[in-house]
Amino acid sequence: MKVLGVIPARFASSRFPGKPLIDIKGKTMIRRVFEGAAQSSQIERVVVATDDQRIIDEVLSFKGNAIMTSEKHPSGTDRCAEVAALYPECDIVINIQGDEPMVDYRQLEQLISAFSDPSVEIATLVTRKTTMDDLQNPNRIKVVADHDMNALYFSRSVVPNFHHSADDVLENYPFLRHIGLYAYRASTLQKLTSLAPTALERIESLEQLRWLFYGYKIRLVETDIETPNVDVPEDLSKVLELLG
Repeated sequence: MKVLGVIPARFASSRFPGKPLIDIKGKTMIRRVFEGAAQSSQIERVVVATDDQRIIDEVLSFKGNAIMTSEKHPSGTDRCAEVAALYPECDIVINIQGDEPMVDYRQLEQLISAFSDPSVEIATLVTRKTTMDDLQNPNRIKVVADHDMNALYFSRSVVPNFHHSADDVLENYPFLRHIGLYAYRASTLQKLTSLAPTALERIESLEQLRWLFYGYKIRLVETDIETPNVDVPEDLSKVLELLG
């Protein structure tokens, strides 16, 4: 089973322009993500997928792999699919978030392990490390699983909702919080990009609801490894603190 790791990286982020090229203690963020992912012995190749020459130049400067992709892609999934089509020998594609400078290769390998089950087409990570603040924060995505650990639903709201006191709820239900790393069988990834957007996806602003709507199963892989992402400039302080 050959695995391709793809790191989608846009320069023109609305909330943090130029984010992939910011300096984090002597290395750009995109370099830290690339080097973290490349530590996995299970990933055949790691490639940065971008639409900006400045990011291409940076990746090439540290002898990484980078491919210029279309500026018209609506999501990182579509960018991953364009790159994956160039590597038909790869069976599994991991979408590695370009804003996680401390990405842990062990997370990626946990995700890869899901595909030992031949029925798995898509997999993603979840954690039970969930606080009441997480449940109430719309930027912390909640997930409900079925008995086979396939996703039933993702939401920015609290799911399942609860009528008991807040003090009891975390003790009485194993809430799952989504960690946004995805892996796909290469053939499935190409099919996902042809699906029409749905109203449900637009309401929640969660692309994975499109896949569920059209009948694709998403296997949930539980992890206790979590690394901070850099969504806005204020997020940098936590990364710098952890790097020491």
